[in-house]
Order: sequence, then structure tokens, then C-alpha cells
Amino acid sequence: MAVEYGADALGFVFAPSPRQVTIEQVQAIVAKLPPFISKVGVFVDSPLEVVKRTMDVCHLNLAQLHGSESPEFCQSLSPRVIKSFRIKDESILNLLPQYKASAFLLDSYDASLLGGTGKSFNWDIAKQATGYGRIILSGGLNPDNVRQAIELVHPYAVDVSSGVEKSPGKKDHSKVKAFLEAVRKV
Repeated sequence: MAVEYGADALGFVFAPSPRQVTIEQVQAIVAKLPPFISKVGVFVDSPLEVVKRTMDVCHLNLAQLHGSESPEFCQSLSPRVIKSFRIKDESILNLLPQYKASAFLLDSYDASLLGGTGKSFNWDIAKQATGYGRIILSGGLNPDNVRQAIELVHPYAVDVSSGVEKSPGKKDHSKVKAFLEAVRKV
């Protein structure tokens, strides 16, 4: 459904979450995808060998890391890695240069959640972060605010999950379509 509406990439959450999928589910979905769709595995503090094996058996293009993975961990997956950071304040800008990644995903900070918070953060920090590499903007994006976010930050890409759901882990087709239409109009 997301691909039909124009998504360029699909994220598959392997970490504990209402959105968590199994290797078998991902293999079945990936087998049906058209060419040129990026397939991204989302991991949180998984062992390196688990990430590599999952990427291999699921034919994933990238690993998106949402835990406390070190610069060395990311380097071992380069260039097939997106490192996620939860933004509390501008201090994050000091961490970005330490990591070698294809892109940095910036998400909202929440003490109890590692993603999917539905909350946005200070987009001025994301705008500053564009000087350190490709930025994927996430956190609180939805069909109503994604245009404004893109116009302000000029990210490489945007990432959405809870902003297009009817309930945790259940996508709302009309919201997905509206979100992707808003992105394409910018």
C-alpha cells in the first residue's frame, strides 16, 4: 500500500514494538516489492551478527540503528547504515561527526520510547544538523505538518510511522496517502 502511494523506502521493525515484524513476514513482503524500493531493517542494540544476518536473509538495503550503537558498530555496516538520534537539545550536534553513516535519522526524545512517539522536536536543530550529513527527519510528522517540516529543514528524506496510524502498529491508508501526497507537493 505504501509503495502504491509513492513511498521510496519501507522500514521493517525488528525491535520490540507494536510494529515489530518477523524475518518470515519481511521475506514475504520483500519478495513482492517492485525494483528500486529501499528496504530498511530497524534495529535497537541488536548484536552485529544478528543485524548482518537479518539484512542478508531479508535482502535489506540498509540497517537503521535506534539504540546506543557505537561509531565502530556503525562503521562495520557502512555504507549500509542509518544512525538514529533522539533529539533533546543541540548537544546532539557534537555526536554526529563521530559517526560514519549514509544518513542520520533525527527523532524526538522520549525517556521511555526509542521511536514512534508521535511528538516533534525543535526542527531548527535538524536544520543545523544538515551540515553534518544527510538528514532523515522523523518524530511527530503527519499529513498536516510534513510540508512545513520539509520547507524548514530541507531534509534528505522524511520518516513516518505513528503519524499515519489509526492505532499503534496499524496504518491508516488514507493518512499514508495524504502524507505521501503532501511530501510529493513540496
